[in-house]
Amino acid sequence: MSAVTRLTLITHAITDAVQGARFPVDEPLNALGGRTIAKVGSLLGADHTVIRHAPETRTRETAAALGLTAQPEEALRDIDHGDWAGRTMDSLPAEELMSWLTDPTHRSHGGESITDLIDRVRGWLGDLAGSGQHITAITHPAIVRAGVVCTLDAPAQAFWRIDIPPLTATTLHYRVPAWTLRTTASALG
Repeated sequence: MSAVTRLTLITHAITDAVQGARFPVDEPLNALGGRTIAKVGSLLGADHTVIRHAPETRTRETAAALGLTAQPEEALRDIDHGDWAGRTMDSLPAEELMSWLTDPTHRSHGGESITDLIDRVRGWLGDLAGSGQHITAITHPAIVRAGVVCTLDAPAQAFWRIDIPPLTATTLHYRVPAWTLRTTASALG
């Protein structure tokens, strides 16, 4: 029997984009995010063999605030919002936003579709499967949602039905032949 691969996905702390319902750009944590993460404390003593973070500033800052020395992992980058980056949801034409929220193949914004993102995350999970490691990854809610969709073999339409708040942990385990969902969106601290 092969060893279990454990993957803990931690979402970054709060940013201005999260608070303002805005499509993010590469931005730091805001004051509320900093205060919230300070209450969590360090995860330095946690059992992990590999620690990664998405390449964006907010994930790097979250990892550092949790006392984790992490390496960047391109596969963990946030969904590419294309022309919508930096814009608020209510600044978009209602029909465009509704199409994006209901059609997982929608990509008129010039970025990634939800199905593109799910495929990217599925490939990354495939690379990790069977490694027998405990990987901790600091990333974005969209990446975690995509990981849950992949793990459950759920349709892409389920993506927006998965609530992943900031500064939570979702745990997946891999044992041949599949990933399993252990916990979802558990608050840190």
